[in-house]
Amino acid sequence: MRYRNTIILCAVLLALPTAGVIYSPTLYRLFCAATGYGGTTRRAIITSAPTSVVENEKVTVSFDANVANGLAWYFYPEEPQVTVAIGEPTTIYYIAKNVSDKPVVAHAVFNVTPFQVAPYFFKIQCFCFSDEKLAPGETARMPVVFYLDKSILDDKQAMALRRVTLSYTFYREGDDPDQIAEARDLRAGSAEESAAAAKGVTSGFVNDAPRN
Repeated sequence: MRYRNTIILCAVLLALPTAGVIYSPTLYRLFCAATGYGGTTRRAIITSAPTSVVENEKVTVSFDANVANGLAWYFYPEEPQVTVAIGEPTTIYYIAKNVSDKPVVAHAVFNVTPFQVAPYFFKIQCFCFSDEKLAPGETARMPVVFYLDKSILDDKQAMALRRVTLSYTFYREGDDPDQIAEARDLRAGSAEESAAAAKGVTSGFVNDAPRN
């Protein structure tokens, strides 16, 4: 009986990601955040900035943007890719625009591929940890500050790839008054973060990747 129950539990857990995409994006996000499934990396607070930049070791980072069904937003990276030195904090921008006729709340999830590189990818600042709202026709220019930790140099398999993709998908959360009241103002918040990033100030060093 115990063996049978274990099999059933495993089957349910394996089915959760697919079911979550179809029926509950929120459930799927929680599952991925807890397990690291599908390249959705986990969070851990980092107490200090990268200590050095390795100028002669570079990696190309590409940016991908997606919008789930039911969300009337345009969403795209301002530039398709950048080549960065290991350990170099880099700021890039994504653009989101609400093309509907009412305020909408959405929430972004992300992943980092190839998965071998994910443990070394740190996002210092990002729009993916809270519900975000945009008014009708409103556009936000959202900063993402990241770097690749120099410990990747000790991982020959990861370094051999020399390329990583950071991918985001926005899911619609809703448009009822309570959701709108509680969500962060994406345009205003992003503008504040951009101004802070320009001064070298960030919201806190966050490692979104599981580390051994």
